[in-house]
Amino acid sequence: MPASQLTVIVTRRLPEPVETRMKELFNVELRDPDVAMTREELAEAIRRADVLVPTITDVIDAGVLAQAGEKLKLIANYGSGFDHIDVATARQRGILVSNTPGVVTEDTADMVMALILAVTRRIPQGLQMMQSGSWTGWSPMANLGGRLGGRRLGILGMGRIGSAVARRARAFGLQVHYHNRKRLRPEVESELEATYWESLDQMLARMDIVSVNCPHTPSTFHLLNARRLKLMKPSAVVVNTSRGEVIDQNALTRALRAEELAGAGLDVYEHGTDINPRLLELPNVVLLPHMGSATVEGRVEMGEKVIINIKTFADGHRPPDQVVPGMF
Repeated sequence: MPASQLTVIVTRRLPEPVETRMKELFNVELRDPDVAMTREELAEAIRRADVLVPTITDVIDAGVLAQAGEKLKLIANYGSGFDHIDVATARQRGILVSNTPGVVTEDTADMVMALILAVTRRIPQGLQMMQSGSWTGWSPMANLGGRLGGRRLGILGMGRIGSAVARRARAFGLQVHYHNRKRLRPEVESELEATYWESLDQMLARMDIVSVNCPHTPSTFHLLNARRLKLMKPSAVVVNTSRGEVIDQNALTRALRAEELAGAGLDVYEHGTDINPRLLELPNVVLLPHMGSATVEGRVEMGEKVIINIKTFADGHRPPDQVVPGMF
């Protein structure tokens, strides 16, 4: 089918250059106002669309996919994560799924370092002091944080983002360690100056900082559970910019409140916006609203990848970023 005849439905507002290009290429329905679709709206969209462009806020499970009409042939996800889409069911129904890998790598790695610095150097406490007008001047023992140089950073998941974090970490003088489903090639390990740990438990017990950079899969759900959090040093810090489900949020909250961990920097949460209120109260936690990949450049590049996937599909070819069940 010619691209101009494809009915493309977008579930959220996208950057203006992306929407403009979509209007030039496809018969596109853009989302206005910019609020998440209800389950009923999503089911209605999936019945009418040739191509659906959802985001992480859209849960496309077997129940929603059962509403799909004969027209729907491609779900071109706006984002690299796709655990909100039942890819196996989509495939059974003859619906392709694509995503936008690689786009968020550098932006997310930057945010990992920002969170590490914010937690270890107590930046939020300093901001609060200045904004409240309570700062009375410098003193030798005020607002003491910790130096990054020489500390051990354990990276959980050494894919694109984990490797980008490792490169940044070396510039700060951190010692890089990692646990991954597969060990990196020797030349990559050498380039990153990274030490591999086959045992996650052993790595956690020896790290000063742990950065979660692995996807959410059945095998990574609550990978950092109460038992593993207890293995970590009381002086250790946890940072998560990947998927909230990888950490047991309640167990993390208990560990922080009991001072079994020194701090945490989180950009993602196990239950989305439903965050444990006891976690919100803690002074040694930096919480961000899922903004790890939130740069203008990154969002536009994501849209460009979506367009390429749709256009390639319309031309009768496999989308370059097609997702297949079990790829992680």
